[in-house]
Amino acid sequence: MSIADLRSVALLDRLTDDQLGELLAAGEVLGFEPGQELFHEARPADHWWMLLSGSIGLVRRVGHEETTVATMDAPGRWAGGFRAWDPHGVYMATGRAATAGRILRIPAERFGELANSWFPLGVHLLRGQAQTVRAIESIARQREALVALGRMAAGFAHEINNPASAAARAVDALADTHAALLAALRKLSENGITADRLAAVNTLRAEIKPPVTAMSALAVADLEDALSDWLADHDVDRDWVIAPPLAAAGLDTDWCERVAALLGGDLLEPGLDWIANALSADTLLAEMKESTGRISELVGAIKSYAQMDRASLQTIELTDGLESTLVMLAPRLHGITVVRDYGPGVPPVEAMAGELNQVWTALIENALDAMRGAGTLRLSTRPAGDGVAVEIADTGPGMPPEVRAHAFEPFYTTKEVGQGTGLGLDLARRIVVERHRGDITIESQPGDTTIRVRLPRRAAGLEGRS
Repeated sequence: MSIADLRSVALLDRLTDDQLGELLAAGEVLGFEPGQELFHEARPADHWWMLLSGSIGLVRRVGHEETTVATMDAPGRWAGGFRAWDPHGVYMATGRAATAGRILRIPAERFGELANSWFPLGVHLLRGQAQTVRAIESIARQREALVALGRMAAGFAHEINNPASAAARAVDALADTHAALLAALRKLSENGITADRLAAVNTLRAEIKPPVTAMSALAVADLEDALSDWLADHDVDRDWVIAPPLAAAGLDTDWCERVAALLGGDLLEPGLDWIANALSADTLLAEMKESTGRISELVGAIKSYAQMDRASLQTIELTDGLESTLVMLAPRLHGITVVRDYGPGVPPVEAMAGELNQVWTALIENALDAMRGAGTLRLSTRPAGDGVAVEIADTGPGMPPEVRAHAFEPFYTTKEVGQGTGLGLDLARRIVVERHRGDITIESQPGDTTIRVRLPRRAAGLEGRS
């Protein structure tokens, strides 16, 4: 490549031969073939590229599809180099060759020095443009964060809907069972049961205990068949209603014989019906207790996650935040094995608990994205000097060195638009390092990526920092 060759590029027509020589000396001319990827969307824009011949498509990923947003198809068309005036500049699209050709590539830092020397006003304009682009990207990330929050809220609604629905079904069934229980008592009274007999039957009912070990569905079905046959043999018409609750409680025909010895004739069926409905009521009450308890746990988890009604700076157990974050992300944990390795003797720390929960969310979300629905997520805590170390590890494919090197930079991401929390590792770094005076590091190899967060036990001077 010669100065004469560059002279034909319209973009450079005002440059002197000396300047063209400096431009050539600063970079290198590369050849490319169709389909070759020259630079990648969202990666650091640490080179300036100027087309000399051929054509290059600028491609952005939108959702699950790629869209060509522009084409470099004439000599002098350029891309990248943003780090010449923005230390956090990234490529806005992927450059993929459409035809064979050649391109001039210059390191952004060197390109910035040349541009600032030759075109100071132009550099100021470019710097302002870069800041505008960053502002637009920031707004887009905020939007992504809101979308992610919406997904998290929807997941929480799904989690709380299951026990709420179960409790509602149990209440409806309990109303029917209560009516049947009163009807059975009325029939016992109409058939002339004495107080002594009723007391004896109630004592027999009170002695019923749930099976020590849960019965298999097949065993319950066999027991129900045997009870139905016994009830039919003793002229009990409603065997299909009475047998299931008795079988679920583990009662057999010998127990029924004990009831029959206390209640004969017209008292046997309403007596067994009363006991069966009492057992059903106990089961439904247990289901309601379990369901409402689960709802209470979920509400407690979201209060813990959001740190509602709590001071900003407080002494906390880090495992509480990790566990509440797992609850919030529960819909995404299907197919994932969660291993908790919480070490003994881990001290509490002074921290902004709500902010740390944002860190745990971003790190766990990244791990889940890497594993794509199958793998092992490991959470561990242990003492580390005068503080605590928290590790979040996954069995995903690992981070390549070039990704790991830029992972904590603002606006850097390898995810498609609309994916992830919109928070990124940069926010995690700022919360851990700048807000809590800790540190965060990454160790990664295929099948084992570990992000380690170290936090001091004391947060002297932390309150009021921004």
